[in-house]
Amino acid sequence: MTTHYLEHHIPSPDGLTLYAREYGRDANGALDRLPVVCLAGLTRNGRDFHQLALMLSTDAQTPRRVVTIDTRGRGGSERDSDPSRYTVPHEAGDVMTVLSALGIDRAAFIGTSRGGLILHVLAAVQPQLLGPVVLNDVGPAIGMEGLRHIQSYLGHRSSFATLAEAAAALKYVHAPAFPKLTDQDWLEFAQANMRETDGRFEPDHDPAIAAGMAALDLSQPLPELWEQFDLFRANPLMTIRGENSVLLTGDILQRMRDRNPDMEVLVVPDQGHAPLLHLDGTADAIATFLNRAA
Repeated sequence: MTTHYLEHHIPSPDGLTLYAREYGRDANGALDRLPVVCLAGLTRNGRDFHQLALMLSTDAQTPRRVVTIDTRGRGGSERDSDPSRYTVPHEAGDVMTVLSALGIDRAAFIGTSRGGLILHVLAAVQPQLLGPVVLNDVGPAIGMEGLRHIQSYLGHRSSFATLAEAAAALKYVHAPAFPKLTDQDWLEFAQANMRETDGRFEPDHDPAIAAGMAALDLSQPLPELWEQFDLFRANPLMTIRGENSVLLTGDILQRMRDRNPDMEVLVVPDQGHAPLLHLDGTADAIATFLNRAA
């Protein structure tokens, strides 16, 4: 069976094994273009980008090398015995480790949610790595209603007898923000989110990550990253927002536009946090942005 990607298992400096997939390395002309590196959300993994990676890496005119990274505790990367290291700075370090191992010294980046926060850190500590940047439903400030929603569903970890049951559970939680997804879309969402263990399907992340989020005190203001966001003025920047998102609110997006008038914006109808990037023409918009920018 053709997998369309290479798998990499890369040791981190603190002893964990990190997992990444690489698409399109051998595509004609791909190595002449900036690679694209995809970073997933809080409890998500690189499988979220599988279909987008296929689209970008097999484009008939401008195929690109695409790397998807599972940061520690997610997907194929090893779980950390020290949960205090599930932080954005440590995960930014994971990204730098993987890129160094793959010989990538500059790339275009797509960061969904937590992945976009990692990009804010990289802009401050390793700006030379960043070419064009796509922020998917995330900015330097975060809507509190969105965080409360994430807390509410991460606080209940379940396992399921079948992938269809897992898809139905995900649909129950997220369908109000994604009213037009089909049953096939929800099944693919579950495939990206779940792993099979002892004949049952459960979320593919370390439970300690969800526990850390559940323990977050949302009565206190959270740090904002506007100074780091301003560093993206040095990069072509595109921000994608789900029309129904309560994490990247319309007000926050407007503040981002005010600070960076050159930022491109795409609002995806009938989707919430975070938009699925292979649907509704979003992949084509991303490809157009990347080809124009790099």
